[in-house]
Amino acid sequence: MVLSVSRRTDIPNYYSEWFFNRIKEGYLYVRNPMNARQISKITLSPEVVDCIVFWTKNPEPMFGRLDELDTYKYYFQFTLTGFGNDIEYNVPHKRDMISVFQKLSLKIGKEKVIWRYDPIIFTEKYNPEYHLKAFRQIAEELCGYTSRCVISFVDIYAKNKKSMRALNSFSLSEDELAAFGREIALLAGSRGIKVATCAERLDMSPYGIEHNCCIDKELIEKITGCKLKADKDKNQRKECGCIQSIEVGTYNTCKNGCQYCYANVSRERVEANCRLYDVDSPLLCGMITENDKITERKVVSWKEKQLTIWDI
Repeated sequence: MVLSVSRRTDIPNYYSEWFFNRIKEGYLYVRNPMNARQISKITLSPEVVDCIVFWTKNPEPMFGRLDELDTYKYYFQFTLTGFGNDIEYNVPHKRDMISVFQKLSLKIGKEKVIWRYDPIIFTEKYNPEYHLKAFRQIAEELCGYTSRCVISFVDIYAKNKKSMRALNSFSLSEDELAAFGREIALLAGSRGIKVATCAERLDMSPYGIEHNCCIDKELIEKITGCKLKADKDKNQRKECGCIQSIEVGTYNTCKNGCQYCYANVSRERVEANCRLYDVDSPLLCGMITENDKITERKVVSWKEKQLTIWDI
């Protein structure tokens, strides 16, 4: 199986101590967001965890304990944009995060640190020219520290619709998006970085921008050195190419405070949930009650065979 840590919240930034404790204990609990009384127990043995995919805007809190993951295979999706605190209000300045990105890359290898410049939002302040300038600056600093950049354009959900309206965000035409994507590809390509999109309908392949898989079977096979028997994740959008994974995060717990976030209802709800955080609990930001039903989820390794150098 593959663990997603996490699409719902920034575990490396805010809850890494909890996660490392769960690794030590060998299991964790995940509450079903669609049925709050159902809790799954997930085994974390290296025998069944084929790869861990971390999603974060700041992995630095994990640096002192990464050696505790030596028996696991993993990689990071590291979001680093040009937005200020008016949109990402609790995210450190990109100057600081560039340094963190570089340190992580040097420690675990550039193929295991994916740069995410997403989502891209167009406003009067953050217009296409602004994004191209910010992207160029970041790409220059990350040259040699990553080989892939993932981009996407903001999607409007019920949870972020009000925020997007307050920002007076606007969309580009397909021709304008194509021209923008072409410039992004040129800026990245000249610095040895390949660009891919995340769950986008628009085909940018003529400019060298492929459709990306964030939970990427091909990358995981390279990292693990094994062929995987894994299917497309049916729980994701049609345009998403990710393989199936087990999500271990909890909605309404991310403290990054991004205006575009689809995982939080409100800051008040996040603050209330965070008060329930217990580093020793098997459940992230929550309590187990007598009405909860805990079921051990059946998990198995998807490894089929060892790859040879010719397969890679």
